[in-house]
Amino acid sequence: MFWTTLIGILVVTASSGVALGAALGLTGLVILEFFGNGSTYLAIDVIWNVFNSFTLSAVPMFILLGEILLRSGVSERAYTAFTPVFAKVPGGLLHSNIAVCTLFGAVSGSSLSTAAAVGSVAYPEMSKRGYDKEAVVGSLAGGGTLGLLIPPSLSLLIFGALTETSIGRLFVAGVIPGLLVSALFMAYIFFLCLRRPQIAPRWKESTSVWAVLRGMVQIWPILLLILSIMGSIMFGLATPTEAAGVGVVVAIIISFAWGELTLAKLAAAVLRSVLLFTSIGFIVLGAAILSQSVSILGVPQSILEMAINSNLGTYGIFALIILIYVLFGCIFDGLSLMIMTLPIVFPLLTGLGFDPIWIGVIITVMIEIGQVTPPVGLNLTVLTGVTNNDVPLGRVAVATIPYWMLLLLSVAIMTIFPQIALFLPSIAF
Repeated sequence: MFWTTLIGILVVTASSGVALGAALGLTGLVILEFFGNGSTYLAIDVIWNVFNSFTLSAVPMFILLGEILLRSGVSERAYTAFTPVFAKVPGGLLHSNIAVCTLFGAVSGSSLSTAAAVGSVAYPEMSKRGYDKEAVVGSLAGGGTLGLLIPPSLSLLIFGALTETSIGRLFVAGVIPGLLVSALFMAYIFFLCLRRPQIAPRWKESTSVWAVLRGMVQIWPILLLILSIMGSIMFGLATPTEAAGVGVVVAIIISFAWGELTLAKLAAAVLRSVLLFTSIGFIVLGAAILSQSVSILGVPQSILEMAINSNLGTYGIFALIILIYVLFGCIFDGLSLMIMTLPIVFPLLTGLGFDPIWIGVIITVMIEIGQVTPPVGLNLTVLTGVTNNDVPLGRVAVATIPYWMLLLLSVAIMTIFPQIALFLPSIAF
């Protein structure tokens, strides 16, 4: 009866066009009322506790930081700086897409912001140079996912806030996996362009070592921004929330002095950040109510007992969870999926003995996969818009398949070698 009610209300409310936050919250209230002996008043307490969280207040700050950089033209300067670095490497500017997405992801925290900021600069330039358009959007869609894994990451931040896991350790844990995924993407591009050189025309201009060094010097403001955020967290000088505030101030200064930020663009960035956080916050509100309802009924503990008593084994259950994330990634956006599933998945995986920090990184990668999985894959939609429908959604999705598979490969690698995610947190904290 419980599962019928839970799934039934979720399906009916979600399919009716109601906002996901409302669907989750309403489902939780019904469960509290009919299965929790009328304890709907608990919803008030859990909403207050979540939104009174000092940690969660970092989310709008990091969103604002990404929006400021998106509107200031900083991404264009970073792209120009990396252009000569990969000029003579098979793949050329396709490698620049991944490198700049990695760099931009280290300050934006958002997959969509990363894909939009780099794509709006890279696509026109690479189309003009004769690059294969599908290869371009595929690299941008894949590279854009790095915005969710390279710290500071909105996904890791929300995961830490909802599971009471150290945000600082989560951020540090995302560094090596992020670089691993970036390296896998670049290796794929390298071998693809060796086999099919027509995808990426060879660079005709001469490139000197001095030009490369001069380009790298130009990105010092972004490196300063990364240091101000991650350095203050890793050296214990600031909490993630305080570091986010410092990052916004530094981003504003850099964007006025080095970029093209104006007061009008800053106001637009603030407005967009408010709207985006409101939509995220509403989902968090509904998920918090649903989480409270299933927790007080002992549902996670029951599922854990069933899992332990099953014949699947620890890694069999883990593989099943990965499959569920892949399938659900087709119909839910990444952050919504994470928030909706954490109340059950997190206690289940920790109960099976998996490290909470490692779980945060793995779930973030699975959310990245959802970002490039049609029909909901938001990165695909953003890049279709960036190309002005020059490359339709279906062709973008097909071009992104190799990067989708490489993200799954990274999950397998980190499952076999969990220290990839756990090494830095073990020495930094």
